[in-house]
Amino acid sequence: MHKLLIVGAGRGGTVLLQILQKMEGVQVVAVVDRRPDAPGLALARQLGIAVGADYQPYLAQVDVILEATGDPRAYEDILRSKPDTTVLIPGTFTSLIMRLIQEREQLIDKLTDSQREYATMLDSTHDGIIAVNAQGVITLFNKAAERLLGLKAHDVLGTRAEASIPNTRLHIVLRTGEAELNQEQVLPDNTRIITNRVPVRDERGEPVGAIAVFRDITELISLAEELTDLKEVKSMLQAIINCSDEAISVVDEHGNGLLINPAYTRITGLTEKEVIGKPATVDISEGESMHMQVLKTRKPVRGVPMIVGPKRKDVIVNVAPVLVDGVLKGSVGVIHDVSELKHLSEELEKAKRIIRTLEAKYTFAEIIGESEPMRVAIEQAQKAALTPATVLLRGESGTGKELFAHAIHNASERKYNQFIRVNCAAISEALLESELFGYEEGAFTGARRGGKRGLFEEASGGTIFLDEIGELSMSMQAKLLRVLQEREIVRVGATKATPIDVRVIAATHVNLESAIQAGRFREDLYYRLQVFPIYIPPLRQRLEDIKPLAMHLVRKHNQEYGRNVKHIAEEALRILRSYRWPGNVRELENVLGRAMINMQYSETCIEAVHLPPLANSPAEAAGERSGPPRTEQLTLQQLLAETERAHIAAVLEACAGNRTQAARSLGISIRSLYYKMEKFGLQ
Repeated sequence: MHKLLIVGAGRGGTVLLQILQKMEGVQVVAVVDRRPDAPGLALARQLGIAVGADYQPYLAQVDVILEATGDPRAYEDILRSKPDTTVLIPGTFTSLIMRLIQEREQLIDKLTDSQREYATMLDSTHDGIIAVNAQGVITLFNKAAERLLGLKAHDVLGTRAEASIPNTRLHIVLRTGEAELNQEQVLPDNTRIITNRVPVRDERGEPVGAIAVFRDITELISLAEELTDLKEVKSMLQAIINCSDEAISVVDEHGNGLLINPAYTRITGLTEKEVIGKPATVDISEGESMHMQVLKTRKPVRGVPMIVGPKRKDVIVNVAPVLVDGVLKGSVGVIHDVSELKHLSEELEKAKRIIRTLEAKYTFAEIIGESEPMRVAIEQAQKAALTPATVLLRGESGTGKELFAHAIHNASERKYNQFIRVNCAAISEALLESELFGYEEGAFTGARRGGKRGLFEEASGGTIFLDEIGELSMSMQAKLLRVLQEREIVRVGATKATPIDVRVIAATHVNLESAIQAGRFREDLYYRLQVFPIYIPPLRQRLEDIKPLAMHLVRKHNQEYGRNVKHIAEEALRILRSYRWPGNVRELENVLGRAMINMQYSETCIEAVHLPPLANSPAEAAGERSGPPRTEQLTLQQLLAETERAHIAAVLEACAGNRTQAARSLGISIRSLYYKMEKFGLQ
């Protein structure tokens, strides 16, 4: 134990006292200073150390005197007064020692702080860390190692690693100096860890210790398996999304695109580059974005019709919000392309219109006639079918003009396109223009929204059959002439012409040459129509065709009436050949139909008695009507119908087939006349 005397209790002496007091093997015997208020004296008293103003009484009690006054004279006085065995340390050296001691204390404090930080870091890491020294004794065992191995640091520190830690290999790494990296190991509690064990070397490269760093990978393996499962699910969902014919789009909570599938691009025409990261409104051509509505309301929408993309596809949209634990993350939209459905609906409507307008259903094989006039007409029609020229069918009512029109169309290159039949006399003047040429939206009160295609446009690529063209007004004749000349139409209310590709077949029973002389028909239109005229002879000019025609009509009526008539008696044929047939084939069909109605179901041959009365002039017809009808085989309803039919036929004959004049004579509208003519087979 060294006994020390401190002379000088100022700031330096006070610091020196504080330092020496903490040191082992050192005893401060006294502190001396001439100033009674020196701070070192007060500290010495607190520590129970003797104090005084004179150092002489203490010289014999100490081994070392520390001069801390900083006065050279005080040093000289003490040096002369001290025993030879006592060591005197001057003030300058004392200051140096004090500085060194202070630095040591600071270094110790820093080292302590560093060790504390080091220990905190080691204990806060998720990885377990164990270190051994050159003797294999454990010097470091952090909190993670405690948790993973189930051991306490205070139980294993200072012990040999192989004795305290099961399955450790630190002693082997220490002995061999070889690192063991990424080693997987299973602990006794089935925890799976992965370890790196490396030696610690000195400046000469010799192993002086070893460190093991390890972590629990049980959870990582589980997460990896879950991640693999998620990847499989993602791949499956991606395959399902990509294979879907429905377009799918996903946006985030701000309405910016996140994902689309190939069907989306196919339907909308927009690529990922044009959609991903862009606002949800980018694909809208017409309508409101359902994504934005769903993000705003957080409620799904279904079955919303929209038009999307640069292709302006008609679609039906279903959109639902994506909510995760009640938090809105975005929305998913499924887009169903209905443009094809719409197209098919239009095609169906088109087909219905074609059916309603009597698409061509007859061919030349169904035209019965072996007489010379009829063979000439058929040959001309067959030639006309091979050309795109306008055809004018002329002949009396009931000779089969419409049948020829059907046959010409079906034998032409246009047979797979539309055949539109228009009865020019059956449509009122006010409606005829809009029906033929169509109209624009708002063209007149009651006009359909979006306008309407006319019959010429409907027939484009095919054939339009203008029946009873001689009944057209002069104004309509002028408009029709423009169509034939320019091959274009102008819709009602439109300013722009629409080109058409239509083959025109016209028909009339009117003597057009007489109508031109009377100023009722345009001469320029006449020449436009008269490109390929075909005259169809009346039945009275081809009486040799009556038998084959009659048998053909009988077979037709057998199917309609459920009869089994096979023959026509010669007497009945003689009567049929002697009649003038003002109604031509249509009248023949009507007469045979009435004859079959008069027959018993078991009868198979039409006899003369079955035929209704035939008259060759209106006067004869009136005389027949005044005579007693064959009422024994007719019901009252049949008798009234027959009387009405005969009267209409007589008036038509008297008016030379002019239906407008006949309707006026009968006191009925032209529509009613056409209805009754169709009902009684007089067309």
